[in-house]
Amino acid sequence: MTRYLLALTLFATTIAAQAQHEGPIPTQALVTVDSRNPTVPTITDLTVKVNNRKAELTGLSPVHASGAEVAILIDDGLRISVSRELDTLRSFIKSLRPGTEVFVGYMQNGRVLAGQNFTTDFDAAAQSLRMPVGSPGVSASPYFCLSDFVKHWPEEASSGPASKARFVLLITNGVDPYNGSTSIMNQNSPYVDAAVRDAQRAGVAVSSIYYSDAGFRGGRASFSGQSYLSQIAEGTGGTAYYQGTGNPVSIEPYLKQFQQAISETYVASFIAPGGKGMVQLKVSTKLPKTKVHAATYVRPGTQLQQ
Repeated sequence: MTRYLLALTLFATTIAAQAQHEGPIPTQALVTVDSRNPTVPTITDLTVKVNNRKAELTGLSPVHASGAEVAILIDDGLRISVSRELDTLRSFIKSLRPGTEVFVGYMQNGRVLAGQNFTTDFDAAAQSLRMPVGSPGVSASPYFCLSDFVKHWPEEASSGPASKARFVLLITNGVDPYNGSTSIMNQNSPYVDAAVRDAQRAGVAVSSIYYSDAGFRGGRASFSGQSYLSQIAEGTGGTAYYQGTGNPVSIEPYLKQFQQAISETYVASFIAPGGKGMVQLKVSTKLPKTKVHAATYVRPGTQLQQ
């Protein structure tokens, strides 16, 4: 009888937990407000739709410096000419808002090797930058690296799934060698799609700077890589930075834009239906000369900022 009652109690508790998980659940997502007119948006300025149904926006607050984690992931297969940008990258790291956690890593063989784990010591992070190996295809695929990184966000940062505002900046040519030809007719990669979903589940906004590597070159490779990087950015609420098919004269303007985007990012709080799957997210505004960027899907229950 005792065993029966215990089993019945455990069953009831499980059912109650599942019901609670499947019901409405407080959720947060990153929203970047890109406006030509400096403005501080309020909850009445944005419209949020979850699964194409309007959701009440219960909170909107800027990302605090102490609540932000920025990961700079560099493709180890980049042409060594990128080494002339190292001082620019060091200056960028040192210019981050005090309290921001920054990570420097190198994409190699489908993983990210830590040059410097998450830290608020900007000098140490800046000094960890090094010249890439420069071997063609050494990253295997930048999307394998990105997926692995966001699924195993370093323990030195906040624990648990997405308990801080998380940003990734990829510096890569974006080509996915595992998807075959870089032809315009072959721009649907399952590995890019997987990286987008993994970043969405982790609540990470992914931006990128296009830079060619030591192997893939030419117009088709540039088009393919830039196309994939744009897919990543659009799916996660980030931005893909590139100009034409060649390397930028300097990445400094892009780093400034990325830094500004972080400062213009807000944590939007709303109610989403619970469950095991992701929910579709759409954020819009009627503010003049203003665009908003957010992930196209979000994991219900994601919490980015207290």
